[in-house]
Amino acid sequence: MASEPKQASGKKKRADEEGSARSRFHDWFYGFSYTTRVTVTFALVAIMTVVVAMGVLSYVWEEHFQAYTRENVQQLAEATAENIANRYEHSNSATLDAIADGDRVSYPSLSIDDVQPAESAHMLQPGMGIQVVSSSTDTVVYDSSRASSNGDSPNSKSGNIDSTGSFAPGNDDMASAQITLDDGKTVGVVNMWVYGSDLLLSKADQEFRMQSYQGMALAAVLSVALASLIGVLFARGLVRPINRITKTAQEIKEGNLSARVNLEGKDEIAEMGKTFDAMAESVESNQELERRLTTDVAHELRTPLMAIQSTVEAIMDGVFEADEERLNTIDAEVQRLSRLVDAILKLSRLESRSTPMNEEVVDVGELIKPLVMSHEAFVNDAGLTLEYQAEPDVIVYGDRDMLRQATANLISNAVRYTPAPGKITVTVKSGDVMAAIAVRDTGIGLSPEERRMVFKRFWRAEESRQRQSGGLGVGLAVVKEIVDRHGGWVQVEGKKGEGACFTIHVPLYDEERVRAQKEKANSKDRGAKAQAAKRKGRK
Repeated sequence: MASEPKQASGKKKRADEEGSARSRFHDWFYGFSYTTRVTVTFALVAIMTVVVAMGVLSYVWEEHFQAYTRENVQQLAEATAENIANRYEHSNSATLDAIADGDRVSYPSLSIDDVQPAESAHMLQPGMGIQVVSSSTDTVVYDSSRASSNGDSPNSKSGNIDSTGSFAPGNDDMASAQITLDDGKTVGVVNMWVYGSDLLLSKADQEFRMQSYQGMALAAVLSVALASLIGVLFARGLVRPINRITKTAQEIKEGNLSARVNLEGKDEIAEMGKTFDAMAESVESNQELERRLTTDVAHELRTPLMAIQSTVEAIMDGVFEADEERLNTIDAEVQRLSRLVDAILKLSRLESRSTPMNEEVVDVGELIKPLVMSHEAFVNDAGLTLEYQAEPDVIVYGDRDMLRQATANLISNAVRYTPAPGKITVTVKSGDVMAAIAVRDTGIGLSPEERRMVFKRFWRAEESRQRQSGGLGVGLAVVKEIVDRHGGWVQVEGKKGEGACFTIHVPLYDEERVRAQKEKANSKDRGAKAQAAKRKGRK
């Protein structure tokens, strides 16, 4: 039992060492530039490819080409044996006839004259050894690897063949063919081998193999060099636009918000560059809007504060009496400040998703109708007329207060930009999958550029007119955030001088979809609670 902690400690130590080695390799490899890493990677891929190719070539040599060369030697041995058999039958025809007639039983042994075809084969293939063995006497009649005692050729007719000095290998390294006569009698065996090769590869075959490996080695060097060159060019082409993006980001960081990457093309990096430029434009636009926000908020806060301050000071100095009129003036300015702060706070909460949604099944027509009625006096006071049209049973699943707030903001926006006499129409319709709440006016309308900018935070069209009418450019941004949280979108239509139409699209009530959303939310809550309990347990 005492050895188990030691083993566990040893495993942990090895694991730590392996992790440390991987970390060192990671730090070392990623310490190089991207171009270097890509070049090395391309070179390694080329080396691996060459290694695989040479492995395949070696396999072909070992398994297939060697079998092919052995078969060729075997065929040559069989052809030589057949030629010797023919010569043997021709020179011993009388004896063979006697054997066929039954007058004789024994077959004569192979003579040096009979194995002449073996010498001819050796002259054609000087790098190949040939040996002929007589079956009747089990003696070597011809051996190309021996030298005769009198200096003649190994098959000299003198018959003086030296019994020593043969270079014939073992049977496994030779190709053998039996010398068989027409009557099926075997009178000898032809053995063939290749000098210096136990694989029966001729000198030409060995040179070809060596040249093949040399060619592969040269191809390996060229492949690695070419792959490295391609890696360098590829990496530089890839890094160049990334460096442009990095440089542009640095310029933006230093305050040059007008800096752009300006990449062209349709590849992923070009798309990233275009997205980066779009982000930079958005940042620049938002910063400009924030500057305007600072100016607007300062102006809006200063005006009521100055009015409150001057009125209070006048009352304190005895210039004005603290009557109902003065107090109403102070109250109106305080209410104006309250609305301003409330609008900014509400937008901030919507954007941060800190305001929870109280979702329920809502009949949109029944929800909007009292809202329109409550705004009717406000619209009439502005010299406008208000019309309401709603289809029955337009059911959605959402937050009543948020949907009411979004519609109220659209109506207020329409009143603000519609001069008298004008008309505002509110309609509620049902589509295939979406419900639509539309607020149409006959006011000043919107240009294409204004339609793209209308939901930007604190953006204001015709600033002087909007400031006079009390707008801060917050209402439509609130509308968009509310609709986004309901999984819908806001459609903007209209032309300059012809009015505008803002349409809220939110999904119709779907029981299965709502059930799935609830299950997902519950699962997320359970996971959060489990994580919180786990963290608490650790403490």
